[in-house]
Amino acid sequence: MLNPTRTYLLGPLLKGVSRSFYLTLRILPAGMRDPIGLAYLLARAADTIADTALIPPEQRLQLLLALRAEVNGAGDQGAFLERMSAEVAAQQTLSDEKVLLESLGPALAILSQLTEADRKAVREIVSTLTEGMEFDLRTFPDERSGQIVALRELSELDRYTYLVAGCVGEFWTRMTYAHMPGTLKGSPQTMSTMLRRGVRFGKALQMTNVLRDCGKDLRIGRCYLPAETLDRFGLTPQDLLAPENSLRAQPPLFELVRLTLDHFRDAVEYTLAIPAFSVRLRLACLWPVLIGLETVLLLVHNDNWLDPARVSKIQRSKVYQVIGFSTALVTSNTLLRFWAERLIKQIEARLQG
Repeated sequence: MLNPTRTYLLGPLLKGVSRSFYLTLRILPAGMRDPIGLAYLLARAADTIADTALIPPEQRLQLLLALRAEVNGAGDQGAFLERMSAEVAAQQTLSDEKVLLESLGPALAILSQLTEADRKAVREIVSTLTEGMEFDLRTFPDERSGQIVALRELSELDRYTYLVAGCVGEFWTRMTYAHMPGTLKGSPQTMSTMLRRGVRFGKALQMTNVLRDCGKDLRIGRCYLPAETLDRFGLTPQDLLAPENSLRAQPPLFELVRLTLDHFRDAVEYTLAIPAFSVRLRLACLWPVLIGLETVLLLVHNDNWLDPARVSKIQRSKVYQVIGFSTALVTSNTLLRFWAERLIKQIEARLQG
């Protein structure tokens, strides 16, 4: 018998808060949908807490840590849900986010109903993702302070991209092995390779977000471009606030794009390692790879990439085009590899030119 609350949370509400991710989620094999969908809902709730600028960062951090405790089966759920409703849900201007925060009780109940293995996996991924959000809140100033803080080193950026996205590729891979046994065949070494590629897959997508959203993030005091990288090119985070410095700041951008392409190459290999008969799983991985590469291509050709009003974002019609062509070509490794490598070569040509 279907549970209407579960159906609503993992259906209409998930669609309302997940934006483009829902396209990927809805074509996943059935066994993977619930744990991945629930993990996304809980992470989205945590992200909403972390991003609610009307609440002081210290208070957001407390609420975030309280949510992590609840996900891990600790804390006083009644008191926590009351705080969430009064302190965070009431501040939301988007109705789906408000409903999500008010639905945390039922979401946590669904978590308790998962198998022990899935519950453990969801707890681990949500805990890691909230570590990334905690990193943001502890590292960067209040969005209204007028200050900017930059990450110090490339290793710090690499760690951050793992916490907020690379870990998702790892989780996704473990879910595939757990729910689709035999799909990713091979030795333990193969699983290790797929986990490593899964991490780099997630990092590729997050690096794309970091570079695309640089102008917007700077205006809330966050510079994810490491200070050590900017220093080598005679730049400061304050220089990046001026859109007219977009061309001057292309060298560090292009350097980080090269790193991003290395991650994408592993994402392509990850996708093509999925057997052709697993069409749904292939498409769920293929779409973010191709859309991500199309976004990077726009970014390297955007001479105003630091202007938050001119963000490199592919048109919805292009997204549908990617979905349509990739669905037709999904079983062909040769054609899919050609498509991805063509995009990578176009990006590299711009980096060299």
